Amino acid sequence: PVLQQIHPDGHYAIGQDCGIYWRETDPPEKGAEAPDWFYVPNVPPRLDGEIRRSYVIWREYIAPLIALEFASGNGEEERDKTPLSRSEEGKVTKPGKFWVYEQIIRIAYYGIYEIKTGNLEVYEFLKGFYHKMKPNERGHYPIEPLGIELGLWQGTYQNQNQLWLRWWDNQGNLLLIGNERAEVEHARAQKAEQAIFEAVPRFLKMGLTVEQVAEALSLSVEQVREQVEG
Repeated sequence: PVLQQIHPDGHYAIGQDCGIYWRETDPPEKGAEAPDWFYVPNVPPRLDGEIRRSYVIWREYIAPLIALEFASGNGEEERDKTPLSRSEEGKVTKPGKFWVYEQIIRIAYYGIYEIKTGNLEVYEFLKGFYHKMKPNERGHYPIEPLGIELGLWQGTYQNQNQLWLRWWDNQGNLLLIGNERAEVEHARAQKAEQAIFEAVPRFLKMGLTVEQVAEALSLSVEQVREQVEG
């Protein structure tokens, strides 16, 4: 819902294990990094009518606003600041992921979540370098351009109870995912239906007939009678 509000035209892209190509190499994969999740504003979600399977930075020019890495180890790979270099013999040193995101792609917010320890770090790109952010009073990291916060949530998702990365609004309200929103809407519908049924006796006491109450509340005559008899 947040991204739909920000982009009513639908122009944004979400990448999951999708390569961001930042330099031309042979083979092409050597010039790419694949964050576990990233978001790019103001770009079409499809290219030539097809789902994006990569993001080529020198063709689209817009850098991702956020990239997230889920580290299965201690996060050493995700924090690697080794710069791109070439020896006198022409051997190219593979640059570190952190360095690429900071110095080449320049992603505005970079999050590293260590799954085993539950440690979350978020960096913000300021004045040419990443600066480690401090969490706010709720323990969240504000992503100001979107008006949301990133943090950790303990709960069950896909039958797994553990710490999960979740989003909150800037007031600290948890942003619900699909099945949670469906449950809330179902509860609201049930509450609304119950309120309608509870209004039946009040309408009858006002002197309305069963038929008039049914029409006023968009119920069948049988439903109104059930409430009276019940």
